[in-house]
Amino acid sequence: RRRGLRVAGFVVACLMGAGLAFMGGFAAFATHVSRLATPAEQADADAIIVLTGGQARIDAAIDLLKSGKGQRLLISGVNPAARLVDLQRATGGDAGLFSCCVDIDRAALDTIGNAAESAKWVNTHAFGRVIVVTNNYHMPRSLLELKRMIGGADLVPYPVVNTPLDGGEWLTNGDALRVLFTEYAKYLAAVARGMVPGV
Repeated sequence: RRRGLRVAGFVVACLMGAGLAFMGGFAAFATHVSRLATPAEQADADAIIVLTGGQARIDAAIDLLKSGKGQRLLISGVNPAARLVDLQRATGGDAGLFSCCVDIDRAALDTIGNAAESAKWVNTHAFGRVIVVTNNYHMPRSLLELKRMIGGADLVPYPVVNTPLDGGEWLTNGDALRVLFTEYAKYLAAVARGMVPGV
């Protein structure tokens, strides 16, 4: 009976420790993400990748391309029905810029797919330095997946911030808290997946 109580106590202690570690990790993750800011000045790179799915991402990437921060732009995760001209019209982008320097990926369905298709594109063009555009909350997982597949290229984060949270507002903003918690869980899953050989 005493042994059973000791085992139960050990299990409870382990669960409590794991819970505290999870919440501590979440707090660190949320704090890091909330402090990410869009650079006032962005150094030039060979190319730009933007991952679709969040507000203002594509507009930010097109502005970078227009200002000469990269030679080409890949828009990854585009709806299969969308054409290049549709994106150009929707964003108000220059038709000439789109026809010469914008590629679209329709195959990616999630962040893992974004990374796989982006890796093909980067390797095909032998780009050495690439700006990655996505929302601040999505940046840690995106860089993790991209670095895993792209390898040697230098990835430069360009976080898009729609809702400033650098003052700790995420603690009282229910929507922000939900988005950050979901993204943290996905980030942990991505980390765990990377520890399994061949996955």
